[in-house]
Amino acid sequence: MNNKEKEFAPSSWAVNNSTTMYVVMALVLLLGINAYFSMPREDYPEIKENIVFVSSIYPGNTAEDLEKLITEPLEDKLKSVNNVLEIKSSSQENFSLIILEFDDGIGFTEAKLKVKDEVETAVASEDWPMYNNVKVDPNVFNMTFTEEMPILNINISGDYTTEKLKEYSEILQEEIESLTEIKKVDIRGALDKEVEIAVDIYKMMASKVSFYDVISSIKSGNISVSAGNLKANEQLKTVRIIGEISSPTDLENFVVKSSYNNSVFLKDIADIRFKEKDVTTYARENGESVVMLDVKKRSGQNTIDAAEKIHSIVENNINKVFPKNLKVTITNDQSELTENQVTDLVNSIIFGIIIVVIVLLFFLGFKNALFVGFAIPMSMFMSIAILSAMGNTLNTMILFGLILGLGMLVDNGIVVVENVYRLMEKEGMSRIEATKKGISEIAFPIIISTATTVAAFIPLGLWPGRIGKFMVFFPITLSVVLCSSLIVAIFFNSVLVSKMMKIEDTNMPIKRIIRITSLLGVFGILFLILGFITENTESAGFYRFLGSLQIFISINFWIYRLVLRKLANNFQSKILPILDNYYERLLKTILIGKRPYLIILSTFITLIVAFMSFGTSIESQRTSIEFFPDEDPRQIIVYVEYPEGTDISKTNKIAKLIEADINSIIYSKKYYDDSGYNFMIQNNISQVGEGSENPEKELGALSEMPNRAKITTSFRDFKYRQGLSSREVRKEIQETLKNKYAGVSIAVEKNQSGPPVGYPINIEITGKDYSTLIEKAEKITEYINTRNIPGIEELKIDVNKSRIINLVNIDREKAGELGLSVGQIGQQLRAALFGTKAGIYKENGDDFDINIRFNKENRYSENILFDQNLTFKDPDNGMIKEIPISSVVSNSRATTYSEIKHKDFKRIVTIYSGLSSGYVDAGAVVSQIETEMNSFNEDTSMINIDYTGQIEEQNKNQAFLLKAFMTGLLLIFLLLILQFNSVSKPTIIMIAIILSLIGVFGYLAISGNSFVIMMTMMGIIALSGIVVNNGVVLLDYSEILLNRKKQDSSNKNKKLIELKYESIVESCKSRLRPVLLTAITTIGGLVPLAAGFNINFYTLFSDFDPNIYWGGDNFVFWGPLATTVISGLVVATFLTLFVVPSLYLMIEKFKFWIGVRYK
Repeated sequence: MNNKEKEFAPSSWAVNNSTTMYVVMALVLLLGINAYFSMPREDYPEIKENIVFVSSIYPGNTAEDLEKLITEPLEDKLKSVNNVLEIKSSSQENFSLIILEFDDGIGFTEAKLKVKDEVETAVASEDWPMYNNVKVDPNVFNMTFTEEMPILNINISGDYTTEKLKEYSEILQEEIESLTEIKKVDIRGALDKEVEIAVDIYKMMASKVSFYDVISSIKSGNISVSAGNLKANEQLKTVRIIGEISSPTDLENFVVKSSYNNSVFLKDIADIRFKEKDVTTYARENGESVVMLDVKKRSGQNTIDAAEKIHSIVENNINKVFPKNLKVTITNDQSELTENQVTDLVNSIIFGIIIVVIVLLFFLGFKNALFVGFAIPMSMFMSIAILSAMGNTLNTMILFGLILGLGMLVDNGIVVVENVYRLMEKEGMSRIEATKKGISEIAFPIIISTATTVAAFIPLGLWPGRIGKFMVFFPITLSVVLCSSLIVAIFFNSVLVSKMMKIEDTNMPIKRIIRITSLLGVFGILFLILGFITENTESAGFYRFLGSLQIFISINFWIYRLVLRKLANNFQSKILPILDNYYERLLKTILIGKRPYLIILSTFITLIVAFMSFGTSIESQRTSIEFFPDEDPRQIIVYVEYPEGTDISKTNKIAKLIEADINSIIYSKKYYDDSGYNFMIQNNISQVGEGSENPEKELGALSEMPNRAKITTSFRDFKYRQGLSSREVRKEIQETLKNKYAGVSIAVEKNQSGPPVGYPINIEITGKDYSTLIEKAEKITEYINTRNIPGIEELKIDVNKSRIINLVNIDREKAGELGLSVGQIGQQLRAALFGTKAGIYKENGDDFDINIRFNKENRYSENILFDQNLTFKDPDNGMIKEIPISSVVSNSRATTYSEIKHKDFKRIVTIYSGLSSGYVDAGAVVSQIETEMNSFNEDTSMINIDYTGQIEEQNKNQAFLLKAFMTGLLLIFLLLILQFNSVSKPTIIMIAIILSLIGVFGYLAISGNSFVIMMTMMGIIALSGIVVNNGVVLLDYSEILLNRKKQDSSNKNKKLIELKYESIVESCKSRLRPVLLTAITTIGGLVPLAAGFNINFYTLFSDFDPNIYWGGDNFVFWGPLATTVISGLVVATFLTLFVVPSLYLMIEKFKFWIGVRYK
């Protein structure tokens, strides 16, 4: 090349070092393929929130005790911790939980250490409460939402005792917990064992023995001690006293009280049993009692790999370890759903690639289409390799980012290939010369063009909060894809076109086609035969896939040679020139006189009409506003809750009744096909007590919940449901259970779409007096219920004052005269009722508590409890004293709070509810509640009322997205000024972005589809980046043409405005194809998701079954974003082709009119 200074150095280096670039290409391909298969698969991305939990267990104490003794002292210390966004606490019987949410200015680990330091300071104080003679030790920990959601349940049942079933479950528990992917496995429906010393109070009093005597006897008798070393014959021998019991029966002969010929043994006053602890959990599968394992995955691990290993472990134990009549099932397997969603999105990518390649084939021809099409897999695999190196998982957010980037990433390749082709065809340059000069001409424009598109997504990378951590993968993926496509265009495409591009379109010789297709066909048939005779199902399917694919490719060679090539050539030689010429004539007609003004005016009027129509549709509630897309439930979870203090046996009874109601619905005949297969329901499991919490709303909650139950119904994948909606099942369950059972709270919820954001209806009431807060909450609830506001499922209050307590009042004066202290009386009652730990019994490497308490016959009798003697030795005279506790105490009944909650150190009560089935617009329902609350006549001066939960998150994130959109526009504007060194051209592109909203809001107004805040706003931001790209391509080339015309001597007598007119017309005509290509390829990549079309290409070739179906979770979740981009892009393409040139000409005329000097 003569003008070396015009070369773009990086691409010229790549052309001169082609061998190196081929190696780099191969390396990128291998790294990308390896990353694709090795990246952990997930449904939604894991969110690592900057949250620290502080939990404290203090058994035998009320919510008020926990608040006073544990929660408030800790909160006082934690006030000094910096970077805290919000602090919440919950004090309930036996348990305190404090949750601190930090901002992003502090690290995950540093936040935990800061909290731990303050907690340790609080615990070090002298008045910190003690339990079993040891200070209560708060646990400071981090936790992620995904780590608390079981990835599957394993249910074990059969004609065996619960103890035996638990032994089998522990075999699986041990093996599964050894997997690196698994965090923990919880056993439900079975209990740990303990050694219970059940004291008979009458025998104990008759023997004049106290609890202290029993505890002291066990602690001093159940111990092994090292006495030191004996030295003999220059050797040291350790002396060890072995005193630990080898069997619980050994405790029977422990001497509790020693006297001459009248010793009292433990067996004389108590029954000693090695038994299961009191019931705290029940588990059932389809109504049958089971021992259940909740398997929870470790953060960042592969769900599908973990599930496969667990299935292998279970299968191995069934075949080799467990008895044949033991029933073991796996339910709620989330890996199946994850794999289906990931597979569907991958197939959407493949389908999009096919559409894009076909479009490129018709617009560019076979060879040029190959050069551009090469950018697709290279950019994809480079992006996947980069995303994997960043530590990301392969989840639906990243996969959709790849789908949206599909049409955009070919744009740079199109510009490069077309420019090189033009120089070779019209200026007669060699391949290498044309490549170097062609890329030097367009390198800076495509770099700026890519930068402006990425700029639209940069603000999204700063998205704060839980939603931001969830959605940030989308802009990251798009930015990585676009940057990868730029690298591929500048380096990889430049090498390929410099070595292989040809101007002439020659036919591949028939002999070569025969040779290639014969080779592919023969190998294809061999693989097919191998696939049909191989016994291993997985390998056989892969062989059939390879064989069918090779045969399909060989057939397509002939289809292209005989049919497609002619069609593509005719399209390029006949249809495209007609389209070019028609567009040129139409454009010249439009740009005459005042017509450009009319075009612009009518477009702005259309924008106003679109906004007004959308607003009218919202007001009439024809178009609803959603936060996240409302997916068909994959699970329906029924949460059952009795008042605090309800015994688990009562909760279990009501849970069984509700299960029966649910089973009558989900196992009705309409969900079975002719073969008796339930195509709708996968399984139904129940948990009562432990494991019944809602992890989406109660992260870090206490595991023992005797007053609560959870019934989970899992549905089969969408494609198997024969077109029936799981929403209708939920609606039927809601209607069946509504107001059916008195005194129990029932919530019928579904699995969360996206990250947890709180309840749709969440009314927080804060103030000082907790009784007042609860009273006002009850009155507000009652008032709202009388207003009959549609959409409210059932209003509930998160705390109440119905927990019955027995207040024991001690006569201090009388007790003091008798030598008793408050502490002695309290410890005696606590030991009798709650029990006291007296030691540890070891068996087979496991530790079991030795607990002393009253036997069952005496324990729950109020008379016996208070009539017992408190036996102790008088320190003055050494005589044994026996004082009836009832002689120094009186008792009365009262009620206390089930739970006391704080938010930012203020007491808080929350009224909450889900939405009724069929309602999705939480904002509309809450707005109605707020309106009705204006007529609430009760005095609310002592309380504050806030509407939070989902609405708070919705408003917060909507404000951020709007701000991100405006910030993105500003960044784009600044970059365009840098490129054009002008304000007018960037202004034109900014106007085009705003006008493209006609498509988005016009489509929503016409269709009545929901405005999904998260997806529609993300689509608008993505759209702005695409519109910029088209505008830059058009205006940049018009500038190049104008400069050429200025240098042409034949144009000396023409006015500058005339040259600009000619330049913009020629630019529009020459860039018609790239603009259309960008729009069509982007739309083509999104069509499968927007239409809800699903096809499985692997099964198409391996099993000859494409598994085609319409709809699905991906369609519901991503459809709004896809349709936003498509509808906006259709209008934006019109804007680029007609409005942008009209704006350009209008502004240039305006500048000429005000006398601006043209250069």
